[in-house]
Amino acid sequence: MNWFTKTFSSTIGRKIIMSITGLFLCSFLVVHLIGNLTLFKGDDGVTFNLYSHFMANNPIIRTMEIVLVLGFVFHIYDALVLTRRNKTARPVGYSENHPQENSTWSSRNMGLLGTVILVFLIIHLWNFFVPARFGGVAGLEGLDGVVIDNVDYDNLYLKVVQSFQIWWYVVIYVISMVALAYHLIHGFQSAFQSLGLTHKKYTPFIKTFGVVFSVLVCFGFAIIPIYFFFAA
Repeated sequence: MNWFTKTFSSTIGRKIIMSITGLFLCSFLVVHLIGNLTLFKGDDGVTFNLYSHFMANNPIIRTMEIVLVLGFVFHIYDALVLTRRNKTARPVGYSENHPQENSTWSSRNMGLLGTVILVFLIIHLWNFFVPARFGGVAGLEGLDGVVIDNVDYDNLYLKVVQSFQIWWYVVIYVISMVALAYHLIHGFQSAFQSLGLTHKKYTPFIKTFGVVFSVLVCFGFAIIPIYFFFAA
């Protein structure tokens, strides 16, 4: 057990954990985006409310939420540990160093991007997840439940519409998605590199796929608040 602890507490081990959790969180983003796109179905939120109810009450999904939270915790913790180790290893930068010539902007600012994403995540969870899971949305900001097929559901669709009528929340959401896109562009490629999955033939494809994936996913999330702000 000692070798296991030493391995995954080392710099390489922590990079592996960060890579695995990062790729896992990417899969979550895809699933979450697919569910959120039901907001555009044009059925006054029926499909979205059914989807939200399923996600809130399915025991498998609730179990996966715990796994998801642990993924976030390990990913953030390892990022903080690695950042601290890097600063400790080189407390003073090289006088002739030109980082802008040797690395991308996103790779040099992963800490900043991660902080923006974390702040947004806290706001987002407080606005949607906490009321839906722990307090319900009935009566929240004048919201009432909605009846679908003689079953009473929380009207999370109306909560979404109301939230995306607040201009500053829309701005925060869109800026955070831009930050997430940059974070993913660098993180996606770095994850495969840390796992040793590099090859002169396949690495260019991984880089291109990472950029396309990051832009499309984050654009999909960002377009939702923009749409409801102008068209709801």
